[in-house]
Amino acid sequence: MTSSLNVRDVVALLVDDREHGLVRGQVGTVVEQLDDGVLEVDFCDDEGRTYAQVAVSVQALLRLHYCRLEQDSAAQ
Repeated sequence: MTSSLNVRDVVALLVDDREHGLVRGQVGTVVEQLDDGVLEVDFCDDEGRTYAQVAVSVQALLRLHYCRLEQDSAAQ
């Protein structure tokens, strides 16, 4: 993928998407790259049932991390 996000990345919305009933902070999983800078994101409930599958701009997404990331030594 050309973006910093990849298929299977867990992401959070940075903006509301009222058209699809989604609000900022909702968590989804990237399932496909549709175009440069546009990803298909699957939003599921706690039981794994999809309630929305939406094309989202990468600028409207934040990649979530569930483990500690190593800092880039060049950035220090």
